[in-house]
Amino acid sequence: MSFLRFALRRLAEMAATLFGASFVIFGAMYLAPGNPASFLLAGRSASPEALRAINAQYHLDEPFAVQYVRWLGQVVQGDFGRSITYRTDVSRLLADRLPSTLLLISMALVLVLAAGLLLGWIGAVRGGAADSTILVTTTFAIGTPSFVAAVLLQGLFAVKLHWFPTGGTGEGLGPMLWHLTLPAVALALYLIGMLARVTRAAMVEVLGQEHVTVARSRGVAAHLVVRRHVFRNALGTVLTTGGLIVSTLLVTTVLVESAFSVGGIGQLLELSTTTKDFPTVQAISLIMVALFMTVNLLVDLLHPLVDPRVALGPRKQAA
Repeated sequence: MSFLRFALRRLAEMAATLFGASFVIFGAMYLAPGNPASFLLAGRSASPEALRAINAQYHLDEPFAVQYVRWLGQVVQGDFGRSITYRTDVSRLLADRLPSTLLLISMALVLVLAAGLLLGWIGAVRGGAADSTILVTTTFAIGTPSFVAAVLLQGLFAVKLHWFPTGGTGEGLGPMLWHLTLPAVALALYLIGMLARVTRAAMVEVLGQEHVTVARSRGVAAHLVVRRHVFRNALGTVLTTGGLIVSTLLVTTVLVESAFSVGGIGQLLELSTTTKDFPTVQAISLIMVALFMTVNLLVDLLHPLVDPRVALGPRKQAA
């Protein structure tokens, strides 16, 4: 029952935060210079009647509060409005582009988890030259921003070696995986270094604890000690970092998609921001915030299950 109350409380907090975020997202676009009407006119002069017609069509002539309530009511029903740039429903735009972004993020996440956990494990357990090599490698990875990695990978493996396409997504699952390989690596590189460092540090800390020494003194096999006592106890820290990793992937995918012309949600957000496409920018921003909060919620719910030492709810201050 305590876990259920904790989950319900976190869901209520998430709903309240999402409501506040929706207000900020809706209002932020109106603080930026320019307006959708100027984009639709494409620099052409227009009569006052034409401007009034455009503003009325997209409800831009209504008070801010009325526009927000109207938009929020539509969003709750799954209607994100109509794109000003593409002249179609935003929901249709998102449905067309979302699969590419989800596949890209999934591929990058698999790379991060596989390489990051493996490198961190090896560095903590092996030590010596292997640990030093991994520290140098992860330092390079952490110091390479995703957009820099995208340019380097594209120039070497796509332009010079012709091993991978320079951009696009391809048709069908196989071509999509091939087209998204370089973007996934560029997206994952920095996070691989971060997860490897966190995993290594957490496991090294547990390796020095008393219960690990006792297990070794009792003759428990080394691989069992590492798996059952070391990695399991370090998993809570790794899980918390995993939530940050997924959130970072959601943000940095905008840069990588633009570099490789993936045509996903990230690239759509960049183009829509440039053209002041209010409904599209607001929809994508709200979805990304919702995904970010959902990931954090899942981490909060899984953490007590992974590590029973973690108390549910707010931490109590030490006396």
